[in-house]
Amino acid sequence: MPDHSPTTPYDVTLCLEELRAALALHDIKLPSLTIHLPSFAGKYGHTQGLVTLGNCNMATARALAAVLKEMAGEE
Repeated sequence: MPDHSPTTPYDVTLCLEELRAALALHDIKLPSLTIHLPSFAGKYGHTQGLVTLGNCNMATARALAAVLKEMAGEE
């Protein structure tokens, strides 16, 4: 079951760095990967901060898709 407890920008930063490190294991870099700071504003109703995956070029998108397919067993 997902954890819906409130998070801090520090928690999201740790999550973001974990994702960045995991992507780096596959030589994938998402240049716009960042914390979505407005998600911490009370009016948005999120209890957890959001990670913005951002934009990437087609080569990066294909590399990410290939890794995800491989991990799902759909080579």
